[in-house]
Amino acid sequence: MSQKNTDGKRSARERLQEQRRQEEARAKRKRTLIAAAVVVAVLGAGAGIAALVAGSTSGKAKKGAGPVVAPQGATGKDEVAIPVGNAAAKATLTVYEDFRCPACAQFELAFRDTVRDLEAKGKLKSEYHLVTLIDKNLRGTGSLNAANAAGCAQDAGKFAAYHDELYRNQPPETDDAFAKKARLLELAGKVDGLVTPGFRTCVEDGRHDSWVKKSQDVFTAGHFAGTPTVLLNGKSVFGDPKNPLTPDKLRQMVEAAQKG
Repeated sequence: MSQKNTDGKRSARERLQEQRRQEEARAKRKRTLIAAAVVVAVLGAGAGIAALVAGSTSGKAKKGAGPVVAPQGATGKDEVAIPVGNAAAKATLTVYEDFRCPACAQFELAFRDTVRDLEAKGKLKSEYHLVTLIDKNLRGTGSLNAANAAGCAQDAGKFAAYHDELYRNQPPETDDAFAKKARLLELAGKVDGLVTPGFRTCVEDGRHDSWVKKSQDVFTAGHFAGTPTVLLNGKSVFGDPKNPLTPDKLRQMVEAAQKG
């Protein structure tokens, strides 16, 4: 085979590889935009089990299984918020989530990379409130146990990484897989350095169960429509159905808040 033919075939392969890379990049951007549109559609229509439950649960406080033990670094009134990002940022993203909530996972899929990038650049502080709407509606303890485990991860300084891992591995809404603490520990193994004897004990003993229940009570008392509820400096990021939220729009909103 001549050197010319060999070079021609190599060049063809390189062009094909580059074309495939471009197609994969376009497909990734398309998936992100589709996921963002689905989140907005779900929230705008008020659909989803979590949204239905929010209006029907009692605002009366429930007794926990023991004293309220907030995770290390929890902030805000009643210490029910877990902060991530720059505490001095002018833009604060407040997120109310349930680890069993499909719409919450859709929001995370669509916007997580943007949120984490803004946090890393010091432009955004996120405050996560963990709630248990799906447990209340479908029964089970997956929302509670996952939220407790996330609180344990906060104690270890690895909340964001574990939070994201739970959403990447979220089971179907009707499958209470997160009720199994062995599964929560298995997923924790995907986060470097998280599984220690202290973390394992925290998860298995439900150290933060009463704190999670307190967080749910605060959410109920706030009369929010459902999960995910996402606020930027106190205002819903889904407020304009004619101009749906996208990662770029969220970034612009945060930039504007930084200047404001």
